[in-house]
Amino acid sequence: MATEYGHGYGHRSGPGFDGPGFDGAGTGGRRHRLPAPLRAPIEARSWREFGYVMLSLPLGIIMFVFAVTMISLGAGLLVTFLGIPVLAAALAGCRAFGSLERARARGMLGVEVAEPEPLRMRKHGAMAWMGAVLKSGSSWRHLLYTVVQFPWSVFSFVVALNFWAYGWALLTYPLWFWVFPMYGGQDGLQLYGDETHSVYLDNPFEIAVAALVGLLFTMATPWIVRALTSVDRLMVHGLLGPSRLATRVVELESDRGVVVDTAAADLRRIERDLHDGAQARLVALAMDLGLAKEKLTEDPEAAARMVDEAHGEVKTALQELRDLARGIHPAVLTDRGLDAALSAVASRCTVPVQVEVDLPARPAPAIEGIAYFTVSELLQNISKHSRATRATVDVWRVENRLMIQVGDNGVGGADVSEGSGLAGLTDRLDAVDGILVVDSPPAGPTRITAELPWRG
Repeated sequence: MATEYGHGYGHRSGPGFDGPGFDGAGTGGRRHRLPAPLRAPIEARSWREFGYVMLSLPLGIIMFVFAVTMISLGAGLLVTFLGIPVLAAALAGCRAFGSLERARARGMLGVEVAEPEPLRMRKHGAMAWMGAVLKSGSSWRHLLYTVVQFPWSVFSFVVALNFWAYGWALLTYPLWFWVFPMYGGQDGLQLYGDETHSVYLDNPFEIAVAALVGLLFTMATPWIVRALTSVDRLMVHGLLGPSRLATRVVELESDRGVVVDTAAADLRRIERDLHDGAQARLVALAMDLGLAKEKLTEDPEAAARMVDEAHGEVKTALQELRDLARGIHPAVLTDRGLDAALSAVASRCTVPVQVEVDLPARPAPAIEGIAYFTVSELLQNISKHSRATRATVDVWRVENRLMIQVGDNGVGGADVSEGSGLAGLTDRLDAVDGILVVDSPPAGPTRITAELPWRG
């Protein structure tokens, strides 16, 4: 159902809303004169990644030897009590190596991996610590990393070093080919040779072709190394970081804190509004009625005027209480659902708003309330800051998600990171596994999309 307040325009893709899409890349970034293939061999990132691959082999040997030796020794000693502390020490050593690898990946690859979940010990002492290490899934993932990383480091070391060495050697061949006739006793770099034939790169054309091949190798090497380190990134993320369950627990704890803080802030706001608004008016009303009662016999006309003024104060106080109740949970939302509630919000916006709600059924009351207050907050932002002449609100369902999109043709520039009301909305949506995506280039238009879980 579509409801429009003010003059109409198209749904989602109408005039004034076909601005540049959000592709994750800003236009004001650093510009380079050289294209990426020519720039990559001399970029600091490429050399850091190459250094990471070169370091992976010696570290991989150390980690592999330690892990295999300690695990084998511990498994062999399991017939005695000594096997348990040896296995615990092996897993603890692997966790230490994991900390080193996370720091190395952070410094050389720019990979931010959170620390794994800490050991959970119900008691203190060596036995409790050994039991916690052996029961921790993170410890065994660290052991798996030390075993898997070694063969991969051998492969990536050989590939990266050969491409790098052959590429730069051939590229710089015109600078050092004179070494062969002067010190090697041959005409140049030998390309092929057997008992009867030998082919050397010794004339200008062959030297130029060798340099060209070296250039191709040199340009390809950073991308090959980047592909190799992408596997390292996956291994570090998957094996050395926290498990999905632990990450989910941390998210839920954070969301719970956000919900508690938001509820406390709402209670303080309601208390402040009651104290400064309706309560103050009711106190003044009681005083006015008391004065009117005293003047009722002495000056009936003055008492009547005072009662009339008190009647006006009562109406004002009732309106403030209605507004406060609407801010807590509007009755129209409970009685008639999102379509009617959002239409009422849109009618109070300072710009014409087209509302379209296409839902097969009503979501759960909690989700419905969050959707209502999200649209209400966004429309208030449009009224205060956007300088827009029109806006749209679209609500629809996609599989198990409730989608909300609010757009306007204003000046744009909305940013979640600046601590505005959008940041508070993001926190509220996060508390129920929701998402807020802001697409608001500086010249506009603005599209803000909220995604909530559908709970019927």
